[in-house]
Amino acid sequence: MNVLVINGSPKGAGSNTYRLTSAFLDGMKQEIWNIQTKELSISRMNIKPCLGCFSCWNRTPGQCCIQDDMQQVIQDLLWADVTIWSFPLYYFTVPGSLKNLIDRQLPMLLPFMEEKEGQVGNGNHPSRYDMSGKRTVVISTCGFYTATGNYDGVCSLFDHLCGRGNYTTVFCGQGELFRVPELSVRTNEYLSYVKQAGRQYMKGGISRETREQLDQLLLPRETFEACADASWGIDKSGAKTDEIAAKKESDTLIFTRQMASLYRKENYPGKDIVLEMHYTDVEESYQILLGKDGSHVYTDKSLTATTKIETPVTVWRSIAAGEIRGDEAMMQGLYKVKGDFNLMLKWDTYFGGSRPQTKRVEEVLPQKNTNMNIMLIPWIVLWVAPAIHKQGGSLISIVVCALVPLIFYQNRKTVYDILTNALVTGFSVMMLAGCSEKWMLPLSYLSFGVMWLVSCLGKVPLTAHYSMNSYGGEDALQNALFLKTNRILTMLWGVLYLFTSVFTWLLMRTPISSYIGLINSVLPIFMGIFTAWFQKWYPAKVAGGQ
Repeated sequence: MNVLVINGSPKGAGSNTYRLTSAFLDGMKQEIWNIQTKELSISRMNIKPCLGCFSCWNRTPGQCCIQDDMQQVIQDLLWADVTIWSFPLYYFTVPGSLKNLIDRQLPMLLPFMEEKEGQVGNGNHPSRYDMSGKRTVVISTCGFYTATGNYDGVCSLFDHLCGRGNYTTVFCGQGELFRVPELSVRTNEYLSYVKQAGRQYMKGGISRETREQLDQLLLPRETFEACADASWGIDKSGAKTDEIAAKKESDTLIFTRQMASLYRKENYPGKDIVLEMHYTDVEESYQILLGKDGSHVYTDKSLTATTKIETPVTVWRSIAAGEIRGDEAMMQGLYKVKGDFNLMLKWDTYFGGSRPQTKRVEEVLPQKNTNMNIMLIPWIVLWVAPAIHKQGGSLISIVVCALVPLIFYQNRKTVYDILTNALVTGFSVMMLAGCSEKWMLPLSYLSFGVMWLVSCLGKVPLTAHYSMNSYGGEDALQNALFLKTNRILTMLWGVLYLFTSVFTWLLMRTPISSYIGLINSVLPIFMGIFTAWFQKWYPAKVAGGQ
């Protein structure tokens, strides 16, 4: 398949629209591997305006009298199976240089009049060439808050060129945001939907669900327009004075408003959050109220902050732009957090996530969570039941190992769930075969503790596989502070069960051996309380630079 990209932006490859076009083309290539592409950047080509002499119709049919790059453009249009027109909206239509190219397509038509089925207008000219089977995509961004209602001129033009309904469009408002690094989370998310649209286009058409994603605003209208208006530094009359310049919002405040606009009010936790951003390098402070109705930025520090971040604005911009991970910057002491640290642990929940959605809409399925009960229940039964009655308890343990996966079938298994089933079943079978529970139970505690400790040597410690469900899912596994916190906890739990194995070996030789499972449950209860506290205290300690 041959694909021709006509980049009609004067900014060439630096165009905002071209980012959408590249994403769409990437999606096409994912679906069809043998795509041949050509790209024409009109800003670098020599294409003069049409003279209106009609030489291409009568004196030299099919050949323009102007000798420039347009002859090659026509050959490329005939070569292409799909032509992608990529351009920004200029005064509600295409840029002037691109209009020249469109005008200069006249040699591709015959001078005779005819009415073409599906073609818009009160008269048309037939094509000089067989253009049947060729497809057209129109991709554009504009500077308004929405594309809706602003592309009437463009659609009218392509209705005449291609026929109404004979081309595919991707129109996006707020195009200037694609060059703002601090908004890369949101814009990259949108580009992932454009890429998805490219894949679906090759399969027959863009789905309704993807269309809905493409039609969503990048930022709320009031936020976008306020930031856009403030960025010019002039008043409504167009005058720029010292007084007006003094009143102009600082870049730091505009950046804070952009960050606040990413707040997802659907994840409102039930009580208002006041985030105070103190930018230490410029000595500016702003507060962001995160409420059930949305976010609002306060410049007078009139609210009581629940969470305060002290950071150089350069550091936070780098984090927002994806140049450095927030958790890594925190671990390096590049910024500090005071107050309620829970906001930081669930930052992606409130502010839109750290990774764009890249799956096809039709392939998105509910994610299965891990569940620590899958791992714990077989061990608990092993430690309690055989100590009371060796044979009966061992049988019960084996039955539980068989039933637990059925009970928790909706949860995702980890390697530790699988290893647990194997170990508990093995210990139970060995006791049924005659091995003494006085040795098997201490060994089971020992193996359990070793499993925890060995996991500390891997990339993801044992507890992180389960606690990640409360901290953004698998995204949490990329968080260095989250992993370090869980590595410490996993090590402590492992040491606890190594100690428990020795304690159990001693108790199994006393008259209270049948109660060993109940006795050994006391320390884990206190350890669980400690774990809940440590998960909040340690990250806050690191973030506060204490």
